[in-house]
Amino acid sequence: MAFSIRPAKESDAALLVGLIRELASYEELLEFCSLNEETLRLSMFQKKQAFALIGEDEGRAAGYALFFYNFSTFTGKKGLYIEDIYLRPECRGKGYGRAFFKELSKIARAEDCSRMEWNCLRSNEPSLGFYEALGAERQEEWVLHRLTAEQIAALAK
Repeated sequence: MAFSIRPAKESDAALLVGLIRELASYEELLEFCSLNEETLRLSMFQKKQAFALIGEDEGRAAGYALFFYNFSTFTGKKGLYIEDIYLRPECRGKGYGRAFFKELSKIARAEDCSRMEWNCLRSNEPSLGFYEALGAERQEEWVLHRLTAEQIAALAK
């Protein structure tokens, strides 16, 4: 048995939370990770707001990809937005990242998506180089903006 990718199931909630916390730690953002199993189960498996793939190496979790759909007004079609792709350190450099992108590309084609998009920290040079090697183009002209839950509440008053 080699590397395989499968859709996440509700019974994978604890595994996914653990992997997400590993990613947050890797990005030195763990203090901002408040996710718990209950929230993940509700959002992903009941409300179906996001979807995940689990990558396994010899039956052991090697990483995950988490994605959802957005919409392009310019094309009139949905797009596949990749929120996270994470591989455990010992699983990097084996082609598993490319396998995740290939699987996500198959999903995007089957769903008639006009594009796939994701963000990456500027400091994550290994990933930036990997994405460029895939043929992805940096979108330097776009600037990401964010309102936190507290800012949303204040604005909504």
